[in-house]
Amino acid sequence: MAIVSIVIPLYNKGFIIHKTIKSVLEQTFTDFEIVIVNDGSTDSSFEIVSKFSDKRILLVQQENKGAAAARNLGIEKATSKLIAFLDADDFWYPNHLEELVKLYNDFPNCGMYCNRFQTKIAKNKTLNNSYSYSISDDFRGIVPDFFETSLINRVAFSSAILISKEVLLENNGFNINVSSGQDVELWTKIGITNLVAINNKSTVIYNFDLPNSLAKTAITKKTLMDFSQFAAAEKENKSLKKFLDIYRLEYALQFKIAGSSKQSQFYLKDITTKIPLKTKILLRLPVTFLRFFLKIKHYLKRFGIDFTVYH
Repeated sequence: MAIVSIVIPLYNKGFIIHKTIKSVLEQTFTDFEIVIVNDGSTDSSFEIVSKFSDKRILLVQQENKGAAAARNLGIEKATSKLIAFLDADDFWYPNHLEELVKLYNDFPNCGMYCNRFQTKIAKNKTLNNSYSYSISDDFRGIVPDFFETSLINRVAFSSAILISKEVLLENNGFNINVSSGQDVELWTKIGITNLVAINNKSTVIYNFDLPNSLAKTAITKKTLMDFSQFAAAEKENKSLKKFLDIYRLEYALQFKIAGSSKQSQFYLKDITTKIPLKTKILLRLPVTFLRFFLKIKHYLKRFGIDFTVYH
């Protein structure tokens, strides 16, 4: 039995999946299996994966049910104690699994193990992601405050983590009723009740600049996580409240841009964390102005210029 199972949900990523799998097969740590769940792809994804002859690859088919169901099936099929996740359009550096397993061996009592990651925001622009002031850029170990550290960039990024199958099943896996943010929901559940370790090595490239991404889907067409499930925990954990308020604020602004003021107010009403002045101004602007500024932001990102309005 392999030490690590790698779960890859796959939907219409035929243009890049070969490179993604290749980044796994080039790992310095080789005691793994790869469980690829083809989630009803309508492009060449299945055919491309089928051409790999490596016996460590298990290709599973299901009708299109979404990323959460695909990941859950991957967890079910996985035979290893430890599970790493990789989105079909992200890449690993060769030392990724080696570093995660070292982190696991050094801090065996954690519920989640996280490598750092880079974000590719444009063709020739990749950003290194720093975290809040609670840890330094070279910190390696158990994160003192998981949610405080995740306020700027999330410590737990789906393509950069290692979790035991036991912990995943204890938390009922991914919520199949949520179409966007189901990963954040699960990592939040785990972070509330478990210690989390972070590496000081950046071993993943998150391809934010690619087309055909769920992140580009209009928010009005998404099913979002229910924040009320964390109400009791938020009262006890101020950092968790700050962390979730950032997502409430993000959803509120996105709904405002989409022209749904009612849904925007639904999320705004539960925010108790101080909202940045620039975001307050944006929330008061007419929708046409917001859409214009969003187009400018997307245009600037093509040249490697990125910024956030949530901090």
